[in-house]
Amino acid sequence: MTEVVEFIFPRIDVAMDSGKILEWRKKEGDDIKRGEVVVVVETEKAAVEIPSEVDGKLLKILRKEGEEVKVGEVIAEMQKR
Repeated sequence: MTEVVEFIFPRIDVAMDSGKILEWRKKEGDDIKRGEVVVVVETEKAAVEIPSEVDGKLLKILRKEGEEVKVGEVIAEMQKR
C-alpha cells in the first residue's frame, strides 16, 4: 500500500505567519528524491527553496504560484516511496 504524504508550508522564521509561493520546481507526476527542491517560497525577508523530506512522486499541487499561504497549510500531496 502506498502512503500519501502532505507537503506542508513550513515556518521559516519565528515571526512568520504566511508566505507566497513563488515557483514550483516540480510538476504533478514528477518523481522527487529526498532533499530535492520542490518549491520556492517568499517570506518578508527572502526567497527560500523548500526540499522534499521524503522520496516519492508529486501527486497534486493544491496552491498555485503567486498565492499567499499560511504556515502549516497543505500545499501539495506526495506519494511516498
